[in-house]
Amino acid sequence: MMEQRISLITLGVSDLARARCFYEAGLGWQVGSAVDDEVVFFQLNGLILSLFSRADLARDAGVPDAGTGFAGISLAHNVCSEPEVDAVLSEAQRAGGRIVKPASKAAWGGYSGYFADPDGHLWEVAHNPYFPIDDQGNTWLG
Repeated sequence: MMEQRISLITLGVSDLARARCFYEAGLGWQVGSAVDDEVVFFQLNGLILSLFSRADLARDAGVPDAGTGFAGISLAHNVCSEPEVDAVLSEAQRAGGRIVKPASKAAWGGYSGYFADPDGHLWEVAHNPYFPIDDQGNTWLG
């Protein structure tokens, strides 16, 4: 049986240097490892985010690199308060991200908004009072 675990999330990007700059310089994330100009890894809380050429990622998976529009996936960055949601969205916008949905009260009882990174990957920034965040930044089902 496959364990319930995500170890690594890889975002296919059109310009690796631009994407690295967005996450590293723009959002202030620290690169954990990089292999030449081929792939960049960020150590997150318990998993790894990698940036890799979209064309190379498609080739590695054996699929065509023809996707456009909504990919049917978003990443989420949960925070401890509503003001933090606004602050993170502002930071992403200053770094070159695009606000897709300004933060607002959510029907499920929290507060959230969305930004797109320079390659269009959607990030939800949310305060969910039902998902506590521990001292290490891990989010838990309440």
